[in-house]
Amino acid sequence: MKLYLAPGACSLAPHIALCEAGLPFDTESVNLRETPHHTESGADYTMINPKGYVPALEFDHGDVLTECAAILQFIADQAPEMQLAPPNGTLERYRLQEWLNFISAEIHKGFSPMWNPDARADEREAAWARISRRLAWIAPQLAERSYLMGEFSVADAYLYTILNWTHYHKLPLDKWPALQDFMARMAARPGVQQALREEGLLQ
Repeated sequence: MKLYLAPGACSLAPHIALCEAGLPFDTESVNLRETPHHTESGADYTMINPKGYVPALEFDHGDVLTECAAILQFIADQAPEMQLAPPNGTLERYRLQEWLNFISAEIHKGFSPMWNPDARADEREAAWARISRRLAWIAPQLAERSYLMGEFSVADAYLYTILNWTHYHKLPLDKWPALQDFMARMAARPGVQQALREEGLLQ
Protein backbone atom coordinates (compact mmCIF):
# COMPACT_ATOMS: atom_id res chain seq x y z
CA MET A 1 0.00 0.00 0.00
CA LYS A 2 1.06 3.57 -0.60
CA LEU A 3 -0.33 6.54 1.30
CA TYR A 4 -0.29 9.86 -0.51
CA LEU A 5 0.05 12.65 2.03
CA ALA A 6 1.03 16.23 2.68
CA PRO A 7 3.03 16.74 5.90
CA GLY A 8 0.75 17.81 8.74
CA ALA A 9 -2.42 17.67 6.63
CA CYS A 10 -5.40 15.47 7.49
CA SER A 11 -3.49 12.60 5.85
CA LEU A 12 -1.48 12.44 9.09
CA ALA A 13 -4.44 10.55 10.60
CA PRO A 14 -4.21 7.48 8.31
CA HIS A 15 -0.42 7.72 8.54
CA ILE A 16 -0.75 7.34 12.32
CA ALA A 17 -3.24 4.51 11.85
CA LEU A 18 -0.86 2.63 9.56
CA CYS A 19 1.93 2.97 12.10
CA GLU A 20 -0.34 1.88 14.95
CA ALA A 21 -1.57 -1.10 12.92
CA GLY A 22 1.97 -2.25 12.13
CA LEU A 23 1.12 -2.74 8.47
CA PRO A 24 3.71 -2.51 5.65
CA PHE A 25 3.25 0.67 3.63
CA ASP A 26 5.03 3.34 1.64
CA THR A 27 4.33 7.06 1.57
CA GLU A 28 4.66 9.72 -1.10
CA SER A 29 4.26 13.43 -0.47
CA VAL A 30 2.01 15.64 -2.58
CA ASN A 31 2.80 19.30 -3.16
CA LEU A 32 -0.53 21.00 -2.50
CA ARG A 33 0.93 24.48 -2.95
CA GLU A 34 1.27 24.16 -6.70
CA THR A 35 -1.41 23.70 -9.35
CA PRO A 36 -1.72 21.11 -10.69
CA HIS A 37 -0.54 19.11 -7.68
CA HIS A 38 2.43 16.81 -8.21
CA THR A 39 3.83 14.04 -6.09
CA GLU A 40 7.45 14.01 -4.97
CA SER A 41 8.23 11.60 -7.82
CA GLY A 42 6.83 14.12 -10.32
CA ALA A 43 3.51 12.40 -11.06
CA ASP A 44 0.37 14.45 -11.68
CA TYR A 45 -1.58 13.76 -8.49
CA THR A 46 -4.95 14.30 -10.16
CA MET A 47 -4.23 11.18 -12.21
CA ILE A 48 -4.09 9.26 -8.91
CA ASN A 49 -6.88 11.09 -7.08
CA PRO A 50 -8.98 13.30 -9.36
CA LYS A 51 -10.43 15.01 -6.26
CA GLY A 52 -7.02 16.64 -5.90
CA TYR A 53 -6.65 16.45 -2.12
CA VAL A 54 -5.06 14.08 0.35
CA PRO A 55 -5.19 11.43 1.67
CA ALA A 56 -5.33 8.70 -0.93
CA LEU A 57 -4.42 5.07 -0.31
CA GLU A 58 -3.20 3.20 -3.37
CA PHE A 59 -3.24 -0.59 -3.37
CA ASP A 60 -0.76 -2.88 -5.09
CA HIS A 61 -3.35 -3.81 -7.73
CA GLY A 62 -3.82 -0.12 -8.61
CA ASP A 63 -7.15 0.72 -6.96
CA VAL A 64 -7.24 3.91 -4.90
CA LEU A 65 -9.31 4.63 -1.78
CA THR A 66 -9.96 8.24 -0.76
CA GLU A 67 -11.64 10.11 2.12
CA CYS A 68 -10.05 10.06 5.53
CA ALA A 69 -12.84 8.29 7.43
CA ALA A 70 -13.05 5.47 4.87
CA ILE A 71 -9.27 4.99 4.77
CA LEU A 72 -9.05 4.94 8.57
CA GLN A 73 -11.64 2.18 8.82
CA PHE A 74 -10.02 0.17 6.03
CA ILE A 75 -6.66 0.31 7.81
CA ALA A 76 -8.22 -0.74 11.12
CA ASP A 77 -9.90 -3.73 9.46
CA GLN A 78 -6.58 -4.94 8.03
CA ALA A 79 -5.21 -5.45 11.55
CA PRO A 80 -8.20 -6.53 13.68
CA GLU A 81 -5.89 -7.84 16.38
CA MET A 82 -4.79 -4.24 17.09
CA GLN A 83 -8.42 -3.29 17.90
CA LEU A 84 -8.23 0.11 16.19
CA ALA A 85 -11.95 -0.14 15.37
CA PRO A 86 -14.81 -2.18 16.80
CA PRO A 87 -16.01 -5.14 14.69
CA ASN A 88 -18.26 -4.41 11.74
CA GLY A 89 -21.97 -4.74 12.45
CA THR A 90 -21.73 -3.82 16.11
CA LEU A 91 -23.27 -0.73 17.67
CA GLU A 92 -19.78 0.32 18.75
CA ARG A 93 -18.68 0.36 15.10
CA TYR A 94 -21.46 2.82 14.37
CA ARG A 95 -20.29 4.86 17.37
CA LEU A 96 -16.89 5.02 15.71
CA GLN A 97 -18.48 6.18 12.47
CA GLU A 98 -20.42 8.74 14.48
CA TRP A 99 -17.15 10.14 15.83
CA LEU A 100 -15.44 10.09 12.43
CA ASN A 101 -18.35 11.91 10.80
CA PHE A 102 -18.48 14.48 13.59
CA ILE A 103 -14.75 15.18 13.40
CA SER A 104 -14.89 15.44 9.61
CA ALA A 105 -17.97 17.63 9.27
CA GLU A 106 -17.86 19.75 12.42
CA ILE A 107 -14.15 20.20 13.19
CA HIS A 108 -12.05 19.34 10.14
CA LYS A 109 -14.19 21.36 7.72
CA GLY A 110 -14.56 24.08 10.33
CA PHE A 111 -10.90 24.93 9.84
CA SER A 112 -11.39 25.79 6.15
CA PRO A 113 -11.34 29.60 6.68
CA MET A 114 -8.07 29.27 8.61
CA TRP A 115 -6.37 27.89 5.50
CA ASN A 116 -7.90 30.42 3.12
CA PRO A 117 -5.47 33.31 2.64
CA ASP A 118 -8.34 35.48 1.41
CA ALA A 119 -10.51 34.94 4.50
CA ARG A 120 -11.14 38.03 6.59
CA ALA A 121 -10.20 38.22 10.26
CA ASP A 122 -13.85 38.17 11.29
CA GLU A 123 -14.45 35.04 9.21
CA ARG A 124 -11.59 33.27 10.97
CA GLU A 125 -12.89 34.42 14.35
CA ALA A 126 -16.37 33.13 13.55
CA ALA A 127 -14.91 29.80 12.42
CA TRP A 128 -12.93 29.45 15.65
CA ALA A 129 -16.06 30.27 17.67
CA ARG A 130 -17.93 27.45 15.92
CA ILE A 131 -15.06 25.02 16.42
CA SER A 132 -14.80 26.05 20.06
CA ARG A 133 -18.42 25.08 20.66
CA ARG A 134 -17.67 21.61 19.30
CA LEU A 135 -14.54 21.31 21.42
CA ALA A 136 -16.49 22.37 24.50
CA TRP A 137 -18.77 19.38 23.86
CA ILE A 138 -15.88 16.93 23.39
CA ALA A 139 -13.76 18.05 26.34
CA PRO A 140 -15.97 16.72 29.18
CA GLN A 141 -16.05 13.31 27.50
CA LEU A 142 -12.27 13.15 27.37
CA ALA A 143 -12.16 14.21 31.00
CA GLU A 144 -13.91 10.92 31.80
CA ARG A 145 -11.83 8.61 29.62
CA SER A 146 -8.44 8.56 27.93
CA TYR A 147 -9.73 8.23 24.35
CA LEU A 148 -12.93 8.97 22.45
CA MET A 149 -14.10 5.34 22.52
CA GLY A 150 -12.53 4.53 25.88
CA GLU A 151 -9.65 2.62 24.26
CA PHE A 152 -7.53 4.04 21.45
CA SER A 153 -9.15 3.94 18.01
CA VAL A 154 -8.61 5.49 14.59
CA ALA A 155 -10.99 8.29 15.63
CA ASP A 156 -8.34 9.49 18.08
CA ALA A 157 -5.78 9.67 15.28
CA TYR A 158 -8.19 11.88 13.32
CA LEU A 159 -9.01 14.18 16.25
CA TYR A 160 -5.33 14.52 17.18
CA THR A 161 -4.43 15.44 13.60
CA ILE A 162 -7.05 18.17 13.34
CA LEU A 163 -6.38 19.60 16.82
CA ASN A 164 -2.69 19.77 15.92
CA TRP A 165 -3.65 22.57 13.54
CA THR A 166 -4.39 24.80 16.54
CA HIS A 167 -0.62 25.02 17.13
CA TYR A 168 -0.01 26.13 13.55
CA HIS A 169 -2.73 28.77 13.71
CA LYS A 170 -1.85 29.80 17.29
CA LEU A 171 -5.32 28.95 18.59
CA PRO A 172 -5.36 28.22 22.33
CA LEU A 173 -6.69 25.04 23.92
CA ASP A 174 -6.20 26.47 27.42
CA LYS A 175 -9.93 26.43 28.17
CA TRP A 176 -10.01 22.66 27.80
CA PRO A 177 -7.40 20.91 29.98
CA ALA A 178 -8.88 17.55 28.99
CA LEU A 179 -8.04 18.27 25.34
CA GLN A 180 -4.53 19.33 26.27
CA ASP A 181 -4.09 16.10 28.22
CA PHE A 182 -5.44 14.13 25.25
CA MET A 183 -2.96 15.79 22.90
CA ALA A 184 -0.07 15.01 25.26
CA ARG A 185 -1.24 11.41 25.63
CA MET A 186 -1.45 11.02 21.88
CA ALA A 187 1.93 12.66 21.27
CA ALA A 188 3.54 10.07 23.56
CA ARG A 189 2.29 7.10 21.51
CA PRO A 190 5.06 5.42 19.46
CA GLY A 191 2.82 5.20 16.38
CA VAL A 192 2.15 8.93 16.50
CA GLN A 193 5.82 9.71 16.97
CA GLN A 194 6.75 7.47 14.04
CA ALA A 195 4.28 9.20 11.72
CA LEU A 196 5.41 12.66 12.83
CA ARG A 197 9.07 11.74 12.25
CA GLU A 198 8.35 10.31 8.81
CA GLU A 199 6.58 13.57 7.86
CA GLY A 200 9.44 15.68 9.15
CA LEU A 201 7.30 17.10 11.97
CA LEU A 202 9.31 15.63 14.83
CA GLN A 203 13.06 15.78 15.19
